[in-house]
Amino acid sequence: MTTLSLRRARVRYGPLEALHGITLAAPGPGLTVLLGRNGSGRTTALNALAGTLPLSGGAVVWDGTDVTRVPAHERARRGMCLVPERRAVFGSLTVRENLALAARDHTLALDSYPQLRPLLERRAGTLSGGEQRMLALSRALLARARVVLADEPAQGMSPSVAARTYELLSALDACVVIAEQRMPPGLRGRPAVVYELRRGAVVFAGEAGELAG
Repeated sequence: MTTLSLRRARVRYGPLEALHGITLAAPGPGLTVLLGRNGSGRTTALNALAGTLPLSGGAVVWDGTDVTRVPAHERARRGMCLVPERRAVFGSLTVRENLALAARDHTLALDSYPQLRPLLERRAGTLSGGEQRMLALSRALLARARVVLADEPAQGMSPSVAARTYELLSALDACVVIAEQRMPPGLRGRPAVVYELRRGAVVFAGEAGELAG
């Protein structure tokens, strides 16, 4: 079991406060979904958990330990993997080289996303948006992270590949937190903890089934 949480977390962008003291907890293994429109604070919350944005107040707690001041690269070393919405791959490297940064054996990635197999020698920066998302998520799968944080993981993917993506994320033996504008069809009916954010505050916290109702 692992738990990642924000406790009364505040984040500021200059004079503007993007998170107004929010509290949320993501248990694992399991899936937690942060919902909200652009500007709601969902991506800010995800980046605060990852350590790529500093808190102006509150705390990030991982398995009972305050990691607020632990830098992002150290959180990654401890088993946290962030898949941001943009710049999630090394564009100047080939697909094969990107995968090799996560693991020498690419079998799991290519089994999960066979669409990448004919693209192995292509530079990642020349891939479509959906193909880059597949590559970024493949690296997360290969890393066997304890915590996976993904911002709109299926963006740019076809419906069938998006459904496969949510199936893969739901099956991980990890604490998985994803940020989405709305509940994806591929997650409906799957067990998940859901937080809906609006203007930097949590307006709903519960199970996915409650939200659908």
